[in-house]
Amino acid sequence: MIDPFEDTAPSGVELTAYDRVHVKLYMRLLDAAGDGADWREAVQVLFGIDPECEPERARHVHDSHLARARWMTHSGYRHLLRGSPN
Repeated sequence: MIDPFEDTAPSGVELTAYDRVHVKLYMRLLDAAGDGADWREAVQVLFGIDPECEPERARHVHDSHLARARWMTHSGYRHLLRGSPN
């Protein structure tokens, strides 16, 4: 299981402490999406949420974090390279 997570990933334009802690999770989500994994399986494995019991929450958590992971690949990684203190 990953470090504790929020139901909604950050959405701002700055890298956050939350992002830094969850970089590995973001990469695993991107790998799963790239491999065509079913989002329900990914959310169960990566977040420990049963999508049958909590379908709306499971979908929101997955989509929110996957969107942030995609942001990291397009913009957020620059903050990591610069060593941004956030």
